[in-house]
Amino acid sequence: MIDLYTWHSTNGRRASIILAESGLEHRIKKVNFATETKDPKFLALNPAGQIPVLVDHDGPGGEPVTIAQSAAIALYIAEKSGKLLPRDGARRAAALQWLMVAASDVSAANTAVYFIENETAEKPESILQFFKDRLVRFFSLIDHRLRDREFLADELSIADLVLYPNYFQRKALLDTRSGLANLHRWGALLGARPGLAKAMNQ
Repeated sequence: MIDLYTWHSTNGRRASIILAESGLEHRIKKVNFATETKDPKFLALNPAGQIPVLVDHDGPGGEPVTIAQSAAIALYIAEKSGKLLPRDGARRAAALQWLMVAASDVSAANTAVYFIENETAEKPESILQFFKDRLVRFFSLIDHRLRDREFLADELSIADLVLYPNYFQRKALLDTRSGLANLHRWGALLGARPGLAKAMNQ
């Protein structure tokens, strides 16, 4: 059995939807990242005090495995389930590349926007706009990638699922920009998946 400690953040939702799409048996354990992540019991799982955290009670060799960081969790789930990571070498390489774009480039810009809007006393408009433009630029790159394919690696993979919560969170911003038709088509395609939709609301 897998336990996922998570919350309604983009990082938390990544792990939830990947587990849902993998078909692996799991339990969702809600952890309020504003309060409960400081609890010593949670810090024993992840000293960084961040969600998500996955605990696989039946890991390799039957030993429990504890993993933090949403991209690492995504890779672990894909390897364990045998799903969501293409077997074809070229597609697998593409999935890993776009996984890193989602987990580093897109996520970093999105997090900067979040912190400026919600966590800082001063909210300098020029800096906020810089990160919004940077985020849109990364999504424009993804739109270009999707111009002749449904998914980032030509089949559904962890790259798509890690990216989707950031897209979902920033759709209102992206709707104000032109030239992202491929991206929005992709977003609608993923959003219509019942397992993903359910996991986004867990």
